[in-house]
Amino acid sequence: MSAADRLAEARELLASAPVVDGHNDLPWALREHCGYDLDKLDIATDQSGSLHTDLARMRAGGVGAQFWSVYVPCRLTGDNAVSATLEQIDVVDQLLERYAADLAPALTADDMEAAREDGRIASLKGAEGGHSINNSLATLRALHTLGVRYMTLTHNDNNDWADSATDAPRHGGLTAFGREVVREMNRTGMLVDLSHVAATTMRDALDTSVAPVIFSHSSSRAVCDHPRNIPDDVLERLPANGGVAMATFVPKFILPAAVEWTARADANLRAHGFDHLDTTAEAMKLHRAFEAEHPRPVATAATVADHLDHMRQVAGIDHIGIGGDYDGTAFTPAGLDDVAGYPNLVAELLTRGWSHQDLAKLTWSNAVRVLRDAEAVARERRALRGPSVATIATLDA
Repeated sequence: MSAADRLAEARELLASAPVVDGHNDLPWALREHCGYDLDKLDIATDQSGSLHTDLARMRAGGVGAQFWSVYVPCRLTGDNAVSATLEQIDVVDQLLERYAADLAPALTADDMEAAREDGRIASLKGAEGGHSINNSLATLRALHTLGVRYMTLTHNDNNDWADSATDAPRHGGLTAFGREVVREMNRTGMLVDLSHVAATTMRDALDTSVAPVIFSHSSSRAVCDHPRNIPDDVLERLPANGGVAMATFVPKFILPAAVEWTARADANLRAHGFDHLDTTAEAMKLHRAFEAEHPRPVATAATVADHLDHMRQVAGIDHIGIGGDYDGTAFTPAGLDDVAGYPNLVAELLTRGWSHQDLAKLTWSNAVRVLRDAEAVARERRALRGPSVATIATLDA
């Protein structure tokens, strides 16, 4: 079968089992690029010069559901972090109202299925970083009320109750309050997202959670030894937990040769006064100049497929998914340049012998099932207890 035939087969498969993508940072990109002025960056028009994401490319990529990240950086703390998270939630709600013909609000697995039947892209929210709740379980519940359906327990830095993958260990995983956060997430039906967290935090969360967990955008540490990825012993626990690990496309997490290059490129950004996560035009100009002098190792769809092959072998086909991290990374793999690229990954997996049934689980069914299972756990938990009034002061004193 020719490459063109494989791609056509991939597109046909995605028409019936579209991609549920676990993580897209468009909301923060809109804050950075246009101050949330949606007239300036209208995703109903081609934004390929500015963003990885617009509606036409989502359609071309076979996206059927998107978890929009309502991320705020760790430099925002306390009430400032909470306010910025609310602003992120607000811009997602603006997108849903503005582009109602294409984007459907989704709070439940049933909503996701209904959106697919209606030909719209189910849109859910995920908070990236537990600092967003400012150590308040009431704030956690308020975010759930506002539509947030997962929370990543940390971002790049530790918070007061959980260790991050990319910070020096502080707690040894989750504190007592951190475990209470997980229990309250189980009670509300908010998915526990273990991307970005230390391996110790992953294990503590799995020990605590009675609902399935997710990794919204993390790949395999055995394939690429980066702390943002998932160790095999954690992947091995997903079948018993029921969770889903959604492989990311970020080159510095998936391609060993890109790890060292990215460290030098990020250091160059910081030396010129930019944050290493900055994707504004000024920062990217500096990045491109560095790349011209120091050629960048390029990941491909095959690189991501290597991770998915390994993750399927360790965790099983029922426990893997996709979380591209578009608009949250400066660079993307060749062939997965933007949200239109998912068919290229599916075509690569078809070439490797993945069945249509397995691919439908990867792209759609696993993610829908994990949310449905979390909803069932929440109904059980709420029947057993009311909202937790615990505080970090009392539990971690």
